[in-house]
Parts: sequence; C-alpha cells; structure tokens
Amino acid sequence: MARIAGVNIPTGKRVLIALTYIAGIGSTKAEEICEAIGIDRARRVNELSDAEILKVREYIDSNLTVEGDLRRETQMNIKRHMDLGSYRGLRHRRNLPVRGQRTSTNARTRKGPAKAIAGKKK
Repeated sequence: MARIAGVNIPTGKRVLIALTYIAGIGSTKAEEICEAIGIDRARRVNELSDAEILKVREYIDSNLTVEGDLRRETQMNIKRHMDLGSYRGLRHRRNLPVRGQRTSTNARTRKGPAKAIAGKKK
C-alpha cells in the first residue's frame, strides 16, 4: 500500500484517480504530477516501483500544499476574515452562506434543519 502525504493510496486504481484521494489534488493537478514525473496515466498504483512512488511523494512535498497544511491554511484565512469583521467574516460567524446566495429559501445545508416559528397557527 502506497502512502503519500499521510494518505493511503488505493492500490488497484489508476495513478490519476488514486492521487485525487489526497486533499488538495484534483484531476488537473494529478495530470500535472504524472506529466512532470513521467508516469503513464494508464498505469495502476500497484504497478509503480518504490522509486516512482518516492518521486511522486517528493514532487508533492516540494511543489504542493496538501492535506493538513492546506486545511490549516484555509481555517486561518477564515479566522482572519472573522477577526477583521469583514462581511465574509460575519457570514462565517453566523453560519450563513458566504458567497452571495439567497437565504429566504434554500440554504438549508448551511443553516441547518428548519426551525418552527411560534405564532404561525390561526
């Protein structure tokens, strides 16, 4: 089992798909990694040699921010907005949609389950 950036990569899958299991690496970045190292896209993870896995690991460590570091950076950015008191920070603090979506209807994922409002009955 290959372990890259603290994540166990599934061995039976193609390298392109397996790399996307790492937080911060999507299909485009996975293609860039394969191209930079010279790994064929059709190969599977269990077909890779230890040297090739080491090359992938070193490339990711040196060129990309992934997993814990990426999550920490994102949380720090959110915290910075909240501390500044910007509009985005206030929306984060109130658990409301941040990017201009409507909230009179929808937005249930962000707001949570609907709460009954007293005094609506006649």
